[in-house]
Amino acid sequence: MSEDDNTQHDDAPSTTSKHGKSGDLERFSRAMTISREPTELYRYWRDFSNLPTIMDNIVSVTPVNDEISDWVAIGPGDSEVKWRARVTEDIEGAFIAWKSDEDADVFNEGRISFSPAQGNRGTVVTATMSYDPPAGFVGRIVAKVLQREPEVQLRRDLRRFKQLMETGEIATNVRNPAQLAKEGK
Repeated sequence: MSEDDNTQHDDAPSTTSKHGKSGDLERFSRAMTISREPTELYRYWRDFSNLPTIMDNIVSVTPVNDEISDWVAIGPGDSEVKWRARVTEDIEGAFIAWKSDEDADVFNEGRISFSPAQGNRGTVVTATMSYDPPAGFVGRIVAKVLQREPEVQLRRDLRRFKQLMETGEIATNVRNPAQLAKEGK
């Protein structure tokens, strides 16, 4: 523990560090049990072009090749945020790790793992992400207020992933165009 800032540091990669911050990166992790086999969940996630269906703030993911993909997301104030991600580790059916290029609009890295849940109850999906908030602390506060903070988005994205994998659809409370027209809106 450092006397200056009362925080602990370790030498683990930022995606596995036990602490909430690694350098200037904010780090967070979420886990959820999904009633499907690890390989099935891995295959869906590994096809990165599927991810906009479950990730609310992701506009598109365009695979360049098996290891590189270009991402476009909605950021604070409906701004467009872009980056190129590279798969850094990949074990089929178990986990995928990635890291954005250094020149990304928002530098990020992470890992998603798929491990069998105890008692043959599906799969524990654990996502760990780190990112460099644009505009630092102020940018993080703005993102939080506008519900665009990556930590909030990750929790919601995993919930949508669970719904899609278990039921085949994502529940929403958004009214469809026919309902809005019937209400005269």
